[in-house]
Amino acid sequence: MTANIAILGASGYTGAELVRLIAGHPKMRITALSADRKAGMAMADVFPFLRHLGLPQLVKIDEIDFSGIDLCFCALPHGTTQAVIAKLPRNLKIVDLSADFRLRDLAEYEKWYGAPHAAADLQSEAVYGLTEFYRTEIVAARLVAGTGCNAAAGQFALRPLISAGVIDLDQILIDLKAGVSGAGRSLKENLLHAELSGGTHAYSAGGKHRHLGEFDQEFTKIAGRPVLVQFTPHLLPMNRGILASVYVNGDPALVHQTLSHAYAAEPFLKVLPFGALPSSRDIAGSNFCHIGVIADRIRGRALVVAVLDNLTKGSSGQAIQNANLMLGIDETTGLMLAPIFP
Repeated sequence: MTANIAILGASGYTGAELVRLIAGHPKMRITALSADRKAGMAMADVFPFLRHLGLPQLVKIDEIDFSGIDLCFCALPHGTTQAVIAKLPRNLKIVDLSADFRLRDLAEYEKWYGAPHAAADLQSEAVYGLTEFYRTEIVAARLVAGTGCNAAAGQFALRPLISAGVIDLDQILIDLKAGVSGAGRSLKENLLHAELSGGTHAYSAGGKHRHLGEFDQEFTKIAGRPVLVQFTPHLLPMNRGILASVYVNGDPALVHQTLSHAYAAEPFLKVLPFGALPSSRDIAGSNFCHIGVIADRIRGRALVVAVLDNLTKGSSGQAIQNANLMLGIDETTGLMLAPIFP
């Protein structure tokens, strides 16, 4: 059986990445694509790199007939997805790539996103979409909320360490570098080439970044008590990629052993030999996450570095990984693409 797929918000970066990946998926067929301002246009005119594909024309969401759709990807802006999903058929499987359903506590959602949640009943059924840690729940889910790309990178570096109790939970620092596509495709003055290239800067620093809500939620759940990490993201003048340098207090060899054991059977999470560090260039365009561990010169401290592609493993690839599970398809189907190099 081939699943019929709709992508809402197909004119954005994550929407285009979904199309790129699904085009080579043997068990999925794109039957509907929506856009807002670009409705009525051909996908080839919006993204010429996809012109070789026979894709449906972009339409408004209310023009889509969902009766023949098996699963819908929502790649819409934060804050808009709640109202859209609330109107979709209740039997439709949905993978949401926005932030609208990531936080289980509605008060926490309002704290981080500045507005009350508009679909509380749907929030209660949403499953957090970090695939490697929520497989059982995702298989049975109707609505899966994809993680933030920064949140995914930090969690892959830290979840097994917190669970195993091998690091100091009160001394965790995440220093993260992110490519500009993570900011979306909308025109923004600070993302103009002349203002971004040739330099880098920290943003949402001092505990203001919204992905901290995911770190707080997930790390506290694992530890059984509050865990607050220090997190500073930086914007780099590169198109894709995330590199998270995570500083922890713990025995470096044990940290490496814990991560290696936790991810030994994971198809997309690769722990490098002790002392080797990954590069974002080695995972570009792929659904892989590479993790490295080295010892700091100060005894009892370790550096964990995790890299992933924010558009793939951090978003659209993760979404397809979840959709595979929801549709009863092998989890890796359509996702074992080698990274792009150079």
